[in-house]
Amino acid sequence: MTQQTFLYQPKISEVLKNMRKVMIGKEEAAMLSLVALLAKGHVLLEDVPGVGKTMLVKTLAKSLDCDFKRIQFTPDLLPSDVTGVSIYNPKSMEFEFRPGPILGNIVLADEINRTSPKTQSALLEGMEETSITVDGNTVPLSDPFFVMATQNPIEYEGTYPLPEAQLDRFLIKMKMGYPSEKQEMEMLSRTSNGHPIEGISAVLTRDELVDLQKEVLEVYVDRTVNRYIIDLVTGTRTHDGVYLGVSPRGSIALMKAAKAYAFIHDRDYVVPDDVQFMAPYVLSHRMILTSEARFEGQTADAIIDSLLSSTSIPVKRNISE
Repeated sequence: MTQQTFLYQPKISEVLKNMRKVMIGKEEAAMLSLVALLAKGHVLLEDVPGVGKTMLVKTLAKSLDCDFKRIQFTPDLLPSDVTGVSIYNPKSMEFEFRPGPILGNIVLADEINRTSPKTQSALLEGMEETSITVDGNTVPLSDPFFVMATQNPIEYEGTYPLPEAQLDRFLIKMKMGYPSEKQEMEMLSRTSNGHPIEGISAVLTRDELVDLQKEVLEVYVDRTVNRYIIDLVTGTRTHDGVYLGVSPRGSIALMKAAKAYAFIHDRDYVVPDDVQFMAPYVLSHRMILTSEARFEGQTADAIIDSLLSSTSIPVKRNISE
């Protein structure tokens, strides 16, 4: 790692410390959010209401000196409400572009499955292309650009579930889960006289975040580790319980996530443990199970776990390659 990277490492720790102050018992979710941010990916948070999905995004955004935008998805939301719209100015006699919330650095897409597929596509285009199309013109998005979307898995009336092809746009899909009794007691104690988010401040500037994302790209991945990633992904394509396995985009996503995870842990190289930890969060939502497998109660997470147990782990670097 460069000298600049070592200067930034304490700031990464400060971001995680901020998130621990607010998100009690959610250290893993906080770390995964930071992994996706540094890997220039996006996160889909799927869980029941009230477990802290929105607060997680707000805390991350407040720890960064970046432009934070929130989009509350509703059935009547239009694509122009996301991307922006051109409005005619009678003084200049020209159309002026009024940017939408997607032009922010950190974007919270709250309850993304409550809006129509057409409006969802306006967001997903930006996530994939880092640009949007408005009135036939291409508008580049801000750098950095990070989307954290939330959805409620228990209410299906009036919702539009994301198709598998669109789920593939998210680097990581994760759940928050309920806190333990001890954690919930601590939560009540910390919020009795105000919310702890009010006491945190930004510790990373926009330019520093962009530099960190560039540093993550330089993390070394040995050919044997790449071979391990390919073996895991290939396993999803040949498994009897999987109708559609992980695409090559998933292989790239797992490599990027493993690099960011290694970087957060002060390493400039990826080890198989990094791949193993990130695999369930990166690969599970990119698979479609057969109807027989679903009937038998199999899940994508269980299949990934079985592949991690059965796939040979590289133990040393092959110098001849």
